[in-house]
Amino acid sequence: MHDAGPRIAVVAGELSGDTLGGGLLEALKARYPDARFLGVPGPAMADAGCEALASIDDLSLFGLGEVLREIPRLIRLRRHLIERITAWRPDVFIGIDAPSFNTGLERRLRLAGIPTVHYVCPTAWAWRERRVYHLREAADMMLSIFPFEEAFFRRHHVPVRFVGHPLADELPLHPDADSARRALGLALDATWVGLLPGSRNAEVDRLGPRFLATARWLHARLPGIRFVIPVAKPSLREKLETQCRDLAPELAITLIDGRAREVMRAASVVLTASGTATLEALLAKTPMVVAYAVSPISYHIAKTLDLIKVPWVSMPNLLADRMLVPEVLQNEARPEVLGPWLYRLLTSEDARTEQIEAFESLHEQLRRGASQGAARAVAEIIESPPWHAQPA
Repeated sequence: MHDAGPRIAVVAGELSGDTLGGGLLEALKARYPDARFLGVPGPAMADAGCEALASIDDLSLFGLGEVLREIPRLIRLRRHLIERITAWRPDVFIGIDAPSFNTGLERRLRLAGIPTVHYVCPTAWAWRERRVYHLREAADMMLSIFPFEEAFFRRHHVPVRFVGHPLADELPLHPDADSARRALGLALDATWVGLLPGSRNAEVDRLGPRFLATARWLHARLPGIRFVIPVAKPSLREKLETQCRDLAPELAITLIDGRAREVMRAASVVLTASGTATLEALLAKTPMVVAYAVSPISYHIAKTLDLIKVPWVSMPNLLADRMLVPEVLQNEARPEVLGPWLYRLLTSEDARTEQIEAFESLHEQLRRGASQGAARAVAEIIESPPWHAQPA
């Protein structure tokens, strides 16, 4: 360790990683008040004192076409970071998420004698399992945010530690639906169904019409229910307004810009696309039905090549290791399938209670003080030079 405090290099690939990084750097500052941070920060990491070698916007890419166009620039950026970080000689490098960029960076820095940590395990347990061999070469330590990841990476001899999920630390175990409804201006005495068709244009194109048809199915059987849709980003508002007007003109649907977590807390039940929203709904303790559909070609390729290695797509089911919440995929995601599942959750107290009690238990499993746990793992590497992780 340097006499003036440890030098810690860190790269976050997008804003979700910056949020994790901000918590981690604050926890490291509490341990090492004289620590210095250098790398690619977003706003949270910059607030924690991380000096920027590049902007996080340079790494926040969406879609295969955009990534392919930017490959030459990304290669130049990675080369620049390798040169600057190697010259700085940090006590440890931390790559946060963004595995396609960070693992290559970690591998080169590790070869230069710099210990490396990768925070947030890539989903090699779900698909493209062979990536695990690259991870083993890249990271001295993986920090996992889900407990089931630990066994998978240990089985592949990757040093790993489960530290918990920061969102589980942040959100209350017993959320208050009424306060969320007040904050959103939603009627307290109504039954609200949250519709979350995703945050990408293609998702909303594919799932929006199915979700609205399901809302019509429900409304025909439970005329008093109301619907609320959090608009994931401003560019989606016009699309969602058009879908609501054209496909469900008889329904009073409330659109709310952003604030998806509050919508989930306010809702009696949610119909959601698979993805991060399923974890957020679990932490909100809101019963859910999960639906997803990709293009027929993508689905055929994934099935034919056996790319998907897990029996479920939603995080509640992966965490529970059982079918805790209904998952309805591809052509099955239609009103006559989705509607009855939602109807049951709205009318059966037993069905609601089963999900909610399981969500509370899973929340407690994830609530481990993630930032502090990650800081402890990083501190072990900083304080044990030269670091040589033993195979798990």
